[in-house]
Amino acid sequence: MDFTLGEELEAVRDLARQIFTDQASQARIKAAESSERGVDEGLWAELGAAGLLGIALPEEAGGAGLGAAGLAVLLEEQGRAVAPVPVWPAAVAAMTLAAHGSAAQQEILPPVLDGSARLTVALEEFGPSDPAAPRCAAVPDGDGWLLTGTKAVVPTPFGTSHVLVSASAPDGPGLFLVETSAAGAFWEATETTTHDKAGHLTLDGVAAQALGEGALAEALRLARVSVAALQVGVAEGALRMAADYLSGREQFGRPLATFQAAQHQLADCYIEIDALRVCLWHAVSLVAAGEDADTAVLVAKWWSDEGGLNVVHRVQHLHGGIGVDVDYPVHRHFLWGKQLAGTLGGASADLDLLGAAL
Repeated sequence: MDFTLGEELEAVRDLARQIFTDQASQARIKAAESSERGVDEGLWAELGAAGLLGIALPEEAGGAGLGAAGLAVLLEEQGRAVAPVPVWPAAVAAMTLAAHGSAAQQEILPPVLDGSARLTVALEEFGPSDPAAPRCAAVPDGDGWLLTGTKAVVPTPFGTSHVLVSASAPDGPGLFLVETSAAGAFWEATETTTHDKAGHLTLDGVAAQALGEGALAEALRLARVSVAALQVGVAEGALRMAADYLSGREQFGRPLATFQAAQHQLADCYIEIDALRVCLWHAVSLVAAGEDADTAVLVAKWWSDEGGLNVVHRVQHLHGGIGVDVDYPVHRHFLWGKQLAGTLGGASADLDLLGAAL
């Protein structure tokens, strides 16, 4: 199967790489990490102005219509730069709303395209659980619904207008649109391994609107592909830093990169990243074609958990003591790799789901 990017996706990749390279400097990342919302607002605005925040949305919703493939390209570039902007939760929410929201619900999308408004998703709960079977409860209330329960580690919720919440209704699990500041919604701020200013959300009879059938499955599919794409970029960025470091640092009169033990570690990283990419783009191609992609998506997510973590571990080891110095940038790739490997359940949880699917 040929996963070579076409002309449009290459243009997206080049534009995204230029913006992240120019804007996501170490000083900017450090400043964003210590800011109130943990977001580089200037970079977010730049991505919106360049049209990249709507790159995956369908044309009828005002986007560029590049779907999951466009989003994957953008996220790979973000991961390479470990740039603190909430692209994946905002894009997954917007794409799901565009595909399964009513006309009235989709009225919140236009300002999302230019970055002047943001959305997020609440798909995880505390304890081991399948995100497709949430414990949060939804009960009918007139034309709408009332949600009660707790959602864990909602990515970058502060500053958003709405959140898509997974919950179980009497007729099965679904996805619901909730105003972030709705009455009965209580937020507890928390910080993740990547310094994302996330939030735990407690819902006490919060008014919500249901999205159409299949919305939760679509959101989970897109979220897993997004996390896998981000992990490919994180792993590639880490390997690039290791290669540069080992080429410039000498031991016994020659660069560390010429030592066979270091070369083996780098080669293992390269092979794992190649496997990550193949699994990712197999899943993306099926999602983009509208074919059954659930198994391929789980394989891509599992491999990103397992292989991505292996790469950032090896890179950390290759840097020696400087790898754990928080003033040296490679530590962020380790933190991002670790966080992504546990998002929506880790490798073991994904294997459980794969086993059940097969």
